[in-house]
Amino acid sequence: MSLIRVNHLTFAYEGSYDNIFEDVSFQIDTDWKLGFVGRNGRGKTTFLNLLRGKYDCGGAISAKADFIYFPFDIQNTEQMTIEIIDQILPTYEYWQLSRELNSLEVSDEVLYRPFSSLSFGEQTKVLLSVLFLDENCFPLIDEPTNHLDLHGREVVSRYLASKRGFILISHDRSFLDSCTDHILSINKTNIEVQKGNFSSYLQNKERRDNFELAENEKLSRSIKALETAAGRTARWSDKVEKTKNGTRNSGVKADKGHIGAQAAKMMKRSKSVQKRRNAAIEEKAGLLKNIERADALKIHPLTFHTDPLVLGEEISISFDGVQTALGPFSFSVNSGERIALRGKNGCGKSSLLKLILGLPMNYTGSLYRGSGLKISYVSQDTSFLQGSLTDFARQRNIDETLFLTILRKLDFERIQFTKPMEDFSGGQKKKVLIAASLCEEAHLYLWDEPLNFIDVLSRMQIENLLRTYNPSMIFVEHDRAFCDNIATRIIELE
Repeated sequence: MSLIRVNHLTFAYEGSYDNIFEDVSFQIDTDWKLGFVGRNGRGKTTFLNLLRGKYDCGGAISAKADFIYFPFDIQNTEQMTIEIIDQILPTYEYWQLSRELNSLEVSDEVLYRPFSSLSFGEQTKVLLSVLFLDENCFPLIDEPTNHLDLHGREVVSRYLASKRGFILISHDRSFLDSCTDHILSINKTNIEVQKGNFSSYLQNKERRDNFELAENEKLSRSIKALETAAGRTARWSDKVEKTKNGTRNSGVKADKGHIGAQAAKMMKRSKSVQKRRNAAIEEKAGLLKNIERADALKIHPLTFHTDPLVLGEEISISFDGVQTALGPFSFSVNSGERIALRGKNGCGKSSLLKLILGLPMNYTGSLYRGSGLKISYVSQDTSFLQGSLTDFARQRNIDETLFLTILRKLDFERIQFTKPMEDFSGGQKKKVLIAASLCEEAHLYLWDEPLNFIDVLSRMQIENLLRTYNPSMIFVEHDRAFCDNIATRIIELE
């Protein structure tokens, strides 16, 4: 066991006016299975890079451990996989590597294939196997689930649960629950460490947020009452003070000493009330700083005139007319259905969405799309996003004001609106595509792995949206909690 100590950490990227971290202090234990959470753009990957010494910063980070980071930067993917592992960690023992691969349900055979020939899931598992080969290295694992199907996520979560210590960035609630025992959260104004998995962290956060909201409401009422009382007492004091220079109605000269004492007493009471008011205001100012914005989102689904919206009969999809990716199978999509496509990576889920969208595909069978059917599509790929949000909205023919409003609700800071999209984080890019889709009026929404890189709170916002408006939808997503909460029907693809 050793400690990683962070003392008064302050950091901002060169040329930026806003600090990512400001005077942050905490410590973590290298025996912990630490889940690292926070909304997109808060600095989770930046913090891992600070641990690795990639940037200069204010304050100090001290650790006895050496760090090893996933994902690795692979320069030549045409090399044999085992050669790449040799370059990453030359000191490993082959039997240890074989043991790790076996735990991840990967055959040794992949080691003797070009890395580029492995599926994304196999690549992920192979690189994860390297992390625990050197006991002196402390693993920093940055979003390993983005290329894993549902079964792959279950395998990796069991694998990590069997390990001793690491920091894991992930937005998959089920995944975090199954393999972490502490949570490190980047909040709006601070960083917190809590014992337990993500569900217990979320329960604690909701309990604290609800308490602060109740306290804020109570203090608001108290402050208003104290302000009224202070004003009334001050007016009484002023009124009594003015009688010192007059006479009583009976013509008897006023007792100035007595009246002055009464006025002083009332003024003292007024100052006491004011002091209590100021204390309440100060207490109120300490509340609500870390309550996250999660405003309700809206969508504008159109009602289609008939069912089914889409009908496929004996559909088979192939690549280059040779390799069959999918089928033959038949399916239908009716209004109000939210259909989850489920299957292993490479089975043709994305290809089916593209076929329904009308993109050129090699396929056999018959596909019917309702006449006049309007479709909104969120692609898995975000690499094409470049330039300004204004230009993107114009190209997509969507209302820019509505588009930016949705991004704000998804926790985009206004300062982000002026930055080029190529500088956005992976989660922010995905939010751009989702926000654009929410701006479009459509009969059918096709979303291909929309939650990759998206933070947990935004996922929950999107869940609430889909349950509220019930759009017709076909989606591919490997987040088990999201699928369980959203899908009205599941189509298994083999």
